[in-house]
Amino acid sequence: MLTVAPTVLAARLPYARVTTALLVVAFAVLTGLSAQWVIYLPGNPVPITGQTLMVLLGGATLGVRAGVTSSVLYLAMGAAGLPFFAGGESGLDTFTAPSAGYLVGFVAASAVVGRLAERKADRAFSTMLVAFLAGSAVIYVFGVAGLVLTTGMDLTAAVSTGVYPFVIGDLIKAGAAGVLTPTAWKLAKTR
Repeated sequence: MLTVAPTVLAARLPYARVTTALLVVAFAVLTGLSAQWVIYLPGNPVPITGQTLMVLLGGATLGVRAGVTSSVLYLAMGAAGLPFFAGGESGLDTFTAPSAGYLVGFVAASAVVGRLAERKADRAFSTMLVAFLAGSAVIYVFGVAGLVLTTGMDLTAAVSTGVYPFVIGDLIKAGAAGVLTPTAWKLAKTR
């Protein structure tokens, strides 16, 4: 009988389908909880939160389809009224706020990191670091576009507001992911 090696970490776990479904919900909830770790920057309409770490780890752990599903579920829960957006915000009006582009970018970033994980980028520090940086760049693109559309900022101001203050934190998150996901793979292989 031909067996296929799992392409993402969730597929390596026992009862992969059930486990993946549970992890989809878990990462959506963890993203909502991590949105409560908020640092407000003076004069910046977009706070620093822990959401990106959970979104990108979800993509890396679950792959494209399940990672995107988890991000969409997170957005749906926040839109439905759960206090899952930054600082406990919720509701559809959040999608017209300055941070709306970042929220939409979470879905695209989950897809990018998920696809890279499916191609085994999650197995080594260097490739996971690159995958996380690529995912962060996707979030920045959507976030800057959202700032331009919702605030009327020009592109230069939107980049200064929506990218520069977040780079150091995202580098730290990327480094943490570069350690966490390959370590999780090593632990899963010893089972």
